[in-house]
This record gives sequence, C-alpha cells and structure tokens, in this order.
Amino acid sequence: MSATPPNTFAGLSLILDRMAERRDDAEWLGVQAASPTARYLLLDTEGRAFLHVDRDALRWLDADERRRLSIDVRAWLLGIADGRPHFLLVLEGDTLIGAAESDLRARRASLREAGLLLPADEASLFAYAKGLAHWQRETRHCAYCGSPLVAVSAGHRLQCTNTDCGRMHFPRTDAAVIVIVEHEGACLLGRQNGWPPGRYSTLAGFVEPGEALEDAVRREVLEESGVRVGAVRYHSSQPWPMPASLMVGFTAVALEPTIHLRDGELEEARWFTPQQIADGIADGSFVPSSPLSVSYRLLQHWLRERAGMELDALTTARTTM
Repeated sequence: MSATPPNTFAGLSLILDRMAERRDDAEWLGVQAASPTARYLLLDTEGRAFLHVDRDALRWLDADERRRLSIDVRAWLLGIADGRPHFLLVLEGDTLIGAAESDLRARRASLREAGLLLPADEASLFAYAKGLAHWQRETRHCAYCGSPLVAVSAGHRLQCTNTDCGRMHFPRTDAAVIVIVEHEGACLLGRQNGWPPGRYSTLAGFVEPGEALEDAVRREVLEESGVRVGAVRYHSSQPWPMPASLMVGFTAVALEPTIHLRDGELEEARWFTPQQIADGIADGSFVPSSPLSVSYRLLQHWLRERAGMELDALTTARTTM
C-alpha cells in the first residue's frame, strides 16, 4: 500500500529558508539580488506565473536577464533554497509582460492550472509568491487611519506612511476547516449548486473569531448538513492562496447520521460507503475533488484506512477506460 503524499503546496520548509531575520537588512538584500545565482519568480498582476513554453516548469529569471530586460520593479525576497537566493517580481503593464513572455519564451498559468503540473517544490514556491503578491496588491491603505502603506521587510510587512500612526500590517491568512465525517462505515460528502455533475467534496468553512478549530468543524458540519459531530482529529493542513486561505484538514465522527440541509449552501449531502465511491468513480456518477486539494487527500486517507482502496488507482482506472 503506497504512502499518502504530502498535500500540494505543503512542505516548503524542507527546501526553503525564508531568512526572516534578514528581511530588514538592505545591504544584504542588495547583495543577494545582484548575485549571479539569484533566481526570480515572475508573476503578472493576476497572479499567474511564467512557465517554460515547452515543459511544465517555472521560467525563472536570473540577474543578467533581469538587467537585460530592464525589469526595475522591486524584488521581494522569498528565501534561500539550494544556496541560491529566490525573489519574487510582479510585472505590471501589457508591454512589459508581453516582452518578457516573448524574450523568455514563456507562457503564463494560474496556480490552479499549474499546481499539479509543476514539480512539488516549484508549486509550493508559486503558492507562496502568489499569496504574498495578492496581499500586497489588496492591502493599499492603513486599516486604522486610511493613509497609504509602503512595503518594508522585503515585502513581508506594510507600514503606514502617516507618522502619527505608523502601524505595521502583516500578511493575512484566513483559516478554514475542512473535514471528512464518518458514521458506521460511511463518509459524509456534499455538493454545491453549479458544480460539475457527480462532483462531491468534504465539508468546509471559515473559522470565526473566538472559535477553536475543532469547534469550527462541529459548527460548519451542523450548519451545512444538520449532522452533529463528536470526536474531531487533526489530519493535515494546506496553504491555499486562492486568494488567502489556510485549509486545516480533519477527520471526525458523527453522533448520528440524520441529514437536514440547513443554510442553503449545499445542494445535496449524502453518506457514501467505500464501495459506493468506487462504483461511482467507475461509472462516472461520482467525481472527487481535484487532487490539488486537501479534500482529495482526506478522502484518499479515509478510503485507504477503511477499505484498503487507493483513490489514485480508482481515478486512473476511470480515465484509462
């Protein structure tokens, strides 16, 4: 039986030192940015990355190419990986973006498009860069006094320009819980209006102020399906910068199986046995979430633990029929 792979976009700490302690060292940052080993991850203003035209890999820019293309936008430090400094450059303007695409023989792709195509380390770096760029783009004025903000700490902090305020703003991450609930050999899955036919997913929702993660699981499942949850156990987490979430995955046990849709968010919720899922995948009546998501990993884990089934094998068999 194969081991469960890490969640997409997770595991970045294994390859990257974010160098948070050097983000305010302007001299050190300048040396790193000018280093012949520096690499620049390019994003456009919509958060799409530049990839090679002929292969699924990020089209990194080096310092010489940056100078040749006269890309003088500020570089934001991502960290050090393999002894090389890695930076983010956000390109603005159709002319510059078009010139970069043409000169570098690059194509652009969203994180959803590229997440499963890129090597795991590059997908994680893309997610990190996209989250940082989105926060910078969306956070332009001080939430306390309304004055403009200026980026400091290599782009990881925004400071109010009003000297009477001067407050520091930090990147925002919205915590959300996602859970696979089981009861007597079946798991609870739901679908929303507008989803493709047969698509079912684990239940999820945002954490509210003053709420523990486990309590958020119980509240969200009750609100969406009417099912009351008892025991809750942490499974894994996943950065989800679409635009700014952290998905915290759980398994849980229902106290009773009665479903009563309550808040109108779900079109349908059902209990599925492992065999029903396997049969549904085989005949096309059941479509799991994208392998990009922690929802897929939760279902994968549950099928393996409860029935010795491999979700990857089930979906692969369907696509090769």
